[in-house]
Amino acid sequence: MRALAFLAGSLLAMTVQAQEPVRLHAAGSLRVALNEVISNFSESKVEAVYGASGLLRDRIAKGEPAEVFASANLEHPQSLETAGKAGPVRLFARNQLCALAAPHVKVETGSLLERMLDPAVKLGTSTPKADPSGDYAFELFAKAEALRPGARAALEGKALKLTGGPGSPSPPKDRSLYEMLVADGKADVFLTYCTNALLAQKANAALRIVQLPAALAVGADYGLTVLKGARPQAANFAQFILSQPGQAILAKHGFGAGDPP
Repeated sequence: MRALAFLAGSLLAMTVQAQEPVRLHAAGSLRVALNEVISNFSESKVEAVYGASGLLRDRIAKGEPAEVFASANLEHPQSLETAGKAGPVRLFARNQLCALAAPHVKVETGSLLERMLDPAVKLGTSTPKADPSGDYAFELFAKAEALRPGARAALEGKALKLTGGPGSPSPPKDRSLYEMLVADGKADVFLTYCTNALLAQKANAALRIVQLPAALAVGADYGLTVLKGARPQAANFAQFILSQPGQAILAKHGFGAGDPP
């Protein structure tokens, strides 16, 4: 009887575990696109936690339960792979950095560097190390040094790290965070992903998206990994993101294609 009770209990626990949602940790810039991917994944429910990729990586490394990690760079998931906490990392999406500008700022692609250096212009970025978007912005600052000596130090010194840090404001449920920060005057020009800029402009048509000049262009490679100990349905969800239907949804939201599956 005890053996049968133990077996029944084990089967029940396995059934309950199989029915639990897949635990996804993902970059905040993927929120809208991956929510649509999740709604099209029929095998199981998915519970998503969105945030700055560096902060999510730290939480996973410290033991927070996670099964799939979708990062806005390759380095953070690769660090988990190196530590033996995750499987191979796949490049599953690409993005670009853009400038989101307030209506009163007179700026075009050709004058972007000059306007960012203007002491009167408030320049917003995310937080380096905690959020890859901040790292990409500072990569742009390094490129600016080749165009104008002293630009890197000036831009790093004036950059307002408004998002992506441990103490940064959480994204509002009913409003784009970047639209809010620029429209409310916290930043005149905000360096963020082009996908974020599109969402902000959709929320507020008065905001302008400025493409970076070729000499300052910065691309973002997004990495996907399945954590060790994840259930089969988690691996299947990761594969769905890499599949043609998953990639089509990402493309619909402005992301470039990842590596072929």
